[in-house]
Amino acid sequence: MNVIELSHIRKAYQGFAIEDLNLSVAEGSICGLVGENGAGKSTTIRLLMGAIRPDGGEARVLGTDSRSPAFRDVKEDIGVVLEEAYFPETLSAVQMGRVLRDTYRNWDGEQYDAFLKRFDIPEKKPFKDYSRGMRMKLGIAAALSHRPKLLVLDEPTAGLDPIVRDEVVELFQDFTRQMDHSILISSHILSDLEKLCDTIAFLHRGKLLFCQDKDALLDRYGLFAGTSEQAESLLPEAVIGVERRQYGGVRALVDRELCPRGLELERPTVEDVILFMVKGAKAA
Repeated sequence: MNVIELSHIRKAYQGFAIEDLNLSVAEGSICGLVGENGAGKSTTIRLLMGAIRPDGGEARVLGTDSRSPAFRDVKEDIGVVLEEAYFPETLSAVQMGRVLRDTYRNWDGEQYDAFLKRFDIPEKKPFKDYSRGMRMKLGIAAALSHRPKLLVLDEPTAGLDPIVRDEVVELFQDFTRQMDHSILISSHILSDLEKLCDTIAFLHRGKLLFCQDKDALLDRYGLFAGTSEQAESLLPEAVIGVERRQYGGVRALVDRELCPRGLELERPTVEDVILFMVKGAKAA
């Protein structure tokens, strides 16, 4: 079963468009949505949450069309953390908990209080005095405390120090230990996605270039380091992107299956794959 199904989604703005976007997220999985600024990640999240309407295509979340009246009830099962957490500025974390208790049917006040302590969130300080990192932590605590089946996360670790980021990543991993729990996460911190995700979906200028199992993706490509002449001797279709080094030589992302056997290649990171693909797209 897929918890998210985007089918032939189109959405046009002046100077930018999402074109024929097809993306599925399987139940029990964690999908990382990546791409440079302006690629369409936040627009995609708003489309699937029904915050904006597509010009064409269909967005289904937990089996329900996001444009249908029934989707309002489905939102009870979706925990959302946006890049900017929005809460009433004069309310404290404790006061916010009381509001959310009356908002969600499945609100778990004990779990919320436990998250406040775990994240060292001040209980009486008004939200307007929170740092960016503190705001994100409160947003995560709220999203996890109404027992969602699906988390939709837009830059949830932005503004967090590395120690808290690791803790949050572990928290998301724990969330998906239950088979009916799933996550769609957008982030610029690709190292977090590499630790966390099962699949990686790459948006570039409004187009989905791939959605692939993370391990299969990293097994498919390799990093070549050598001279320009060596790189040029490879099949053109084997070279995804090239980086010319300051003191001579090149690094290139290559498709292993199209390279000669025995060619020495390093295993790339998710960040390597994305950066070289963007360079390859700009060079095309």
